[in-house]
Amino acid sequence: MNIGIIGATGYGGVELYRILANHRYVENIHLYTSSAEKKSYIDEYPHLSHIKENELKPLEPDQIKEENDVVFLATPSGISASLTPELLDDQLKIIDLSGDLRLKNSDDYEKWYKKAPAPEMLLQEAVYGLTELYREDIKNAKILANPGCYPTATLLGLAPLVREKIVKENSIIVDAKSGVSGAGRNASLATSFVEIQDNFKIYKVHQHQHIPEIEQELHKWDEKVGFISFSTHLVPMTRGIMATMYIELLEEWNTSKLVDLYESFYKHSPFVRVRTNGTFPSTKEVCGSNYCDIGLAFDQRTSRLTVVSVIDNLMKGAAGQAVQNFNIMSGFQENEGLNFLPVYP
Repeated sequence: MNIGIIGATGYGGVELYRILANHRYVENIHLYTSSAEKKSYIDEYPHLSHIKENELKPLEPDQIKEENDVVFLATPSGISASLTPELLDDQLKIIDLSGDLRLKNSDDYEKWYKKAPAPEMLLQEAVYGLTELYREDIKNAKILANPGCYPTATLLGLAPLVREKIVKENSIIVDAKSGVSGAGRNASLATSFVEIQDNFKIYKVHQHQHIPEIEQELHKWDEKVGFISFSTHLVPMTRGIMATMYIELLEEWNTSKLVDLYESFYKHSPFVRVRTNGTFPSTKEVCGSNYCDIGLAFDQRTSRLTVVSVIDNLMKGAAGQAVQNFNIMSGFQENEGLNFLPVYP
């Protein structure tokens, strides 16, 4: 297959390239950017020197449609909303890694992203690509909205409970932390070394744009789940997300029974690993891989459940999940090209 990556100079773009360059069903990869066109890719990423030689191409929609079977948009929010309509074609499949096509309510997008939304037709056609929950919809998708990194970790951690309809209304608290690569490659004061190193800070309090995305999916599964409290923190590490969730249940459970529920729910999901009773994952244990590891424990004293979900934000939180969805859309094995062992230590 011929694959295009738009936004190839960003971290999500180069991670897509790393995966797809070793995918046995990918023949050609075309790289597009508006920031460094006609340069060699190794000028942007010298670690590819003497391994892969690709020239960065300009964003010309007609050429992109002619050259590719599938296009990944690894662009900042606000670009896909206007670019995707220009790429629509009977033959071309589109996988968008930005947030532009995730929210079905365009008013929510304007409120939380502070940008003009995509056309209504696109929003309704785009399939939300949380792979483990929507495989059947993904199989027939022509336009796919790849989930955000925080929503992926959070929703996979909550799905067995919410789908079982055992969560008390308005009781979900999510305390999430991310590595700095989640902020993208563009330089900013907030993510500079001096600001980040030896520091740990909360940001976008009650204002993070992933809140409506998480609630949208939770309400599909159980409209009585209500609103969530969601806090995000920046950690001085490159990769990784940990979402620690505190949930009140409608009835008392024990940890062993809940572990059984999770293991049964994800028994056909090769990239979700449920930890045994009493053990919890760390971010380094999934680094460089497409795994989501989940640990949980029910506190009999407070009647509150704690769920810990970890992913690599550039893999399962972005490029890895996008390729997982590409595989399903193309009729390949779900784990094709993704059987990386985590990098440890």
